[in-house]
Amino acid sequence: MASVELQISAFVVALMGVCAAIVATLLPNWKVNSETGANIITAVTEMQGLWMDCTWYSTGMFSCTVKYSILSLPIYIQTVRTTMVLSCIFSAFGICISIAGMKCTKLGGDPQTKSNIAFAGGTCFLLAGIFGMISVSWYMKEIISSFLDPSIPDSGKHEPGGAVYLGFISAGLHILAGAIFCASCSKRQQERTQSRPKKRLEPEAEHSENNNASYNLQDYV
Repeated sequence: MASVELQISAFVVALMGVCAAIVATLLPNWKVNSETGANIITAVTEMQGLWMDCTWYSTGMFSCTVKYSILSLPIYIQTVRTTMVLSCIFSAFGICISIAGMKCTKLGGDPQTKSNIAFAGGTCFLLAGIFGMISVSWYMKEIISSFLDPSIPDSGKHEPGGAVYLGFISAGLHILAGAIFCASCSKRQQERTQSRPKKRLEPEAEHSENNNASYNLQDYV
């Protein structure tokens, strides 16, 4: 029963992780730069994401520009795009696979098959977390390195936006869910291997009892 509750908890955590990963991938505030002019009316906030760049004015106006050209983007943005999309894909696969491998469902067949399916789902969650962690870590490194570069003017420096922190959270949730699924399956496998020798000893015990009985009968004869 405890493993069932663990799997359900891990599945809920994975659902939160995939939602956070999708939202973080689509948000335009991966890095933010705020500029304040002579007064508050001229304040401008520039946000850059993986798919679009947006500008918010203090007057209430908001404009976004979609990044249509892929080859014109820096290599780190292209890589982060790819790894975040892979994270979302592996997370979606993990959700679909783990449903069939959970104990509380009637899908997947016998317990051994369900255990293997749940382990495959946990592996997908771990891969999703690894890809997501690579994405946000690399993007954060680029932001920090450009911020500390003295050759870049202050107007060209940015700070990490909310999407980066959301990406860290989603990666952590994926890794946690994957670890719980894989641990529950490995524990179940250990229980099976420990119970198998006992079953093998039972026929041997019966055979020894039959031999003892035959020896006793021979003594009477």
